[in-house]
Amino acid sequence: MPRTSPRVPLDVDEERVARAQRLLIQLGAALVVQPFDTRTHDALVRFLSEDAAQALTSLEALRQRPESHLRQRISDLTGHSLRTEGGTA
Repeated sequence: MPRTSPRVPLDVDEERVARAQRLLIQLGAALVVQPFDTRTHDALVRFLSEDAAQALTSLEALRQRPESHLRQRISDLTGHSLRTEGGTA
């Protein structure tokens, strides 16, 4: 039976960046398939005008976190420990 770990929620910055990344990947793929689709264009403009500034602020907040904190969050979220360059967790 696979091991299940308790679900760890994303914090506000993590959620905002993850949501923005998923949306931008979807929009990018849509633009590749149909580069002149006005709905895709409108959704991208809406993101850039309404949500991009907050997403970039959250991304910068995540980048400012110490490596040890990021490693712990990855471990908490995935249930796996990351090894450092020296090979220890």
